[in-house]
Amino acid sequence: MERKVLVVCTVAGFLGLLAAVLGFAAEAKRIKGSQVESPSPAICIYPRSPALALGLTAAVALMIAQIIINVASGCICCRRGPRQSNANWTLALICFVVSWFTFVIAFLLLLTGAALNDQHGEENMYFGNYYCYVVKPGVFSGAAVLSFASVILGIIYYLTLTSEKSRNDPWGGPVPPNQSGIAMGQPQFPPPNTQDPVFVHEDTYMRRQQQFV
Repeated sequence: MERKVLVVCTVAGFLGLLAAVLGFAAEAKRIKGSQVESPSPAICIYPRSPALALGLTAAVALMIAQIIINVASGCICCRRGPRQSNANWTLALICFVVSWFTFVIAFLLLLTGAALNDQHGEENMYFGNYYCYVVKPGVFSGAAVLSFASVILGIIYYLTLTSEKSRNDPWGGPVPPNQSGIAMGQPQFPPPNTQDPVFVHEDTYMRRQQQFV
């Protein structure tokens, strides 16, 4: 596995796990109905809760993980090659779509839950009846599960495209000419003369020597 692939999967997986842990922590620290004080029918006093910071941090971690995966993967339409198998392409496309779908839902749940846990001394009225609204159980935990699922599907999508590209081009593409510095043409030195020597009779040799004198 290439170093870039390992770094992307490690960082994105850590951020996805961090978002999930913070989401479950926000679920445990959310404001319950029993914690809200109502001195009068029109006033609701909410206590301080770390769920706001936990939810916002989880949303930021999830967003960074999604950005890292999609930037490293590139455009899904541009990454499809003519030799890419239909099975891998379908798997990558499904993971891509579902990953973005779960990301949007988890991100909105984290932001909404964090905002609703930051109410203090507000007056609420619903159809003429006063009430104190709190975040329903399971909002943060559901967002945590969706956050982790979104990152895992994004990593699968990224690995599918990367492995398919490596399979189609195992040597990293053609090497440009005259780049390796190795001569691939004719040898620089002429081959030795392997022709057998010609023997001339002594009388013939002497007559040729007399002609040149």
